[in-house]
Amino acid sequence: MEWSHYRFRSTWRLDAEPDTVYRVLERPDFYPQWWPQVREVRQTGDTSGVLRFRSVLPYDLVVAARSTRQDPERRILEVAMTGDLEGWVRWTVAANGPGTRLLFEQEVVVRKPLMRRFAVPGRPLFLANHALMMRSGRNGLLARLAADRGHAV
Repeated sequence: MEWSHYRFRSTWRLDAEPDTVYRVLERPDFYPQWWPQVREVRQTGDTSGVLRFRSVLPYDLVVAARSTRQDPERRILEVAMTGDLEGWVRWTVAANGPGTRLLFEQEVVVRKPLMRRFAVPGRPLFLANHALMMRSGRNGLLARLAADRGHAV
């Protein structure tokens, strides 16, 4: 087992239209406004940027991200990452009754030296840290969608 390799999958059910959810997710430059652990997004090109994350553990992760798929018809967003994390992330937005089923998938290898050094003993903490970040992201997205609905009325 490669202790620095992670595969994540989260499903969020949201009370919002799929196209609305997709429009929020396709704008990573606004993620810091609703996802507290996304500390910084700096655009470096038309489809690329640098992102800085920090959850509960006292370290930042910095990645260069490049959009590899932006499909509004199928509502799929994919990003390739290099830096402290190397791999990919995918959002898949689908209708679910009157709301949305949002699937987050990620496969990465940690390249940050500190995390690699503590790969075995730190793995449970790293997994818990990611789970907290995802819970906070879901809550932030729900709040953002509710605020957007409030402005549309």
